[in-house]
Amino acid sequence: MINLRVVVITGLSGSGKSTALRALEDIGFFCVDNLPVVLLPKFLAITLQSSPEIKRVALVMDLRERGFLEKYRRIFALIKGKGYKIEILFLDSSDDSLLHRFSETRRTHPLSEQGSVMDGIMLEREKLSSLKQMADQVIDTTSTNVHQLKDIVQRHFLPDSDHKKLIVNVISFGYRYGLPADADLVFDVRFLPNPYFISELKNFDGQNKAVRDFVLNDEKSKIFLNKFLDVMTFLIPLYDKEGKVRLNVALGCTGGKHRSVVIANQLGAHFSEMKYIVNVTHRDINKS
Repeated sequence: MINLRVVVITGLSGSGKSTALRALEDIGFFCVDNLPVVLLPKFLAITLQSSPEIKRVALVMDLRERGFLEKYRRIFALIKGKGYKIEILFLDSSDDSLLHRFSETRRTHPLSEQGSVMDGIMLEREKLSSLKQMADQVIDTTSTNVHQLKDIVQRHFLPDSDHKKLIVNVISFGYRYGLPADADLVFDVRFLPNPYFISELKNFDGQNKAVRDFVLNDEKSKIFLNKFLDVMTFLIPLYDKEGKVRLNVALGCTGGKHRSVVIANQLGAHFSEMKYIVNVTHRDINKS
């Protein structure tokens, strides 16, 4: 068996395949959207030869490729015969839910060129019925939002031995642009020394080593960070024990470019060491 995990994401249009792909990218999968199925064997061979560090790939394949239905069985059988482990993730949703999503986005269904969106949905469901039957995992997204779907996908594809199940999203932001709407915990770090007022640091952001050192080497910052990480180390397992699947922790400074970025990176690294699934986002880093 070749040591390369291959996940093919497919399913109905509007069911959340792009969200599922981004979820896998966030946990380390190399991701490709809409790769023609006939190119899959060559893509996998090139990946093995030129990028041996890549151990997990995910690809969205669906009816956007006109020849997909006629070719996928032969291609999937071919790569399995070569020793690849391929998993098929099929996303489904109710007709009403899909119709509502197409109505909201005003997108055209790929199979509704000659009819209504509902006609396209029903035709696509019929055409994909065989592929759904051979799928390794089917997720019904009817009652899930994008965040819930991301959680479900990540929790399924991360081995139990690698990470705990709670997903921690760490967000840096600037107060001048408003608080993140979905934050569970918000921490104000505007009391830390501000690189904005240092001429040689002002134009850099918190990803820069000099900025990071300036913030973290201050005595108040050291005391705060130790106490802050102690509190979070205490809290996170309690949220995990209560069955919470995702926790959004937001850290804010004035512009969201310096101090909050530095502390968010420190917190993200801390959670990663604790074996939690961590996504770090710097919402306003390019706005200041």
